[in-house]
Amino acid sequence: MLTYRPFRNTDPPVLTEIWRSRAGQRGLAQPVSPDLLEQLVFAKLYFDYDGLIVARDDGQPVGFAHAGFGPDEKQDRVCTQLGVTCLVLVRPDCAESEVAAGLLQQCEAYLWRRGAKVLYGGGIQPLNPFYLGLYGGSELPGVLDSDLVARRLYAAEGYREIDQTLIMQCRLEDFETPVDRRQLQIRRRMLVEVTVDPRPQNWWQACTVGEFDLTRFELVARGGGPAAAAATFRSMEPTGTSGVGRAAGLLDLWVDESLRRRGLAVFLLSEACRQFARQGIMLVEAQTMKHNLAALGVYHKLGFQQIGQGSVFRKDASG
Repeated sequence: MLTYRPFRNTDPPVLTEIWRSRAGQRGLAQPVSPDLLEQLVFAKLYFDYDGLIVARDDGQPVGFAHAGFGPDEKQDRVCTQLGVTCLVLVRPDCAESEVAAGLLQQCEAYLWRRGAKVLYGGGIQPLNPFYLGLYGGSELPGVLDSDLVARRLYAAEGYREIDQTLIMQCRLEDFETPVDRRQLQIRRRMLVEVTVDPRPQNWWQACTVGEFDLTRFELVARGGGPAAAAATFRSMEPTGTSGVGRAAGLLDLWVDESLRRRGLAVFLLSEACRQFARQGIMLVEAQTMKHNLAALGVYHKLGFQQIGQGSVFRKDASG
């Protein structure tokens, strides 16, 4: 008989085994350990035992799901109006659909009870309270296409697919900086300033990416003044883990609105890629929404290739 209960302090090894049972599923970090889950999930300031649900079949753990919330508009505290089921994970040797459906229903009940007005399936910035670094890539991608159990689950439980994300990668072994008249003009007029371990922009960023090494690149005029463009990257491995830091993930890219479509984003990202390559980093990853044609144009010009795709699901109070 299937039963469901909230998280207990003795559960990390149990959740680890469930996670490892999905070895080979694209986008799901492996190997995972109780310590890594502690660092990236349980240690979050807003972690709530009631939001993580464990499924058991005749006493044996067969799956878990985790629900939470994003920040308010200022991103300085949690706001419970928008709820998200971040992850639904079940063992492949159980009744996957039945277990997953029960887990999602438990998550939904928790989110409604806490005051959610709208529910989302799959974490995506800023609804990304947990699992950055464990699911997806540089950012949380919603629900990956490779996550077949979750995709079928949301479709069956009344969620609508409202957007799609594209995961892009650029291998730096043979990276070549784009060279044209516009790029040469930018190089003469501007320079790139690099800040290692920049100060978080807000409380939410500190909570969600604080376990990763950050590097910020800013494009400024040679004569000084405010930044015309900026990009922040994270190490793809949490700080203090055994990963060798051979990949960097783009978290945000900004260009002054009055200076867009002038090649600044291409120049800034190409300089970042050149510097990463000199440091021995072999891969840069980025994510964008499928409809963001401007961003896709920048990534394609730099040689990024799509390696994955995700979807964002939504369910209103009426279902």
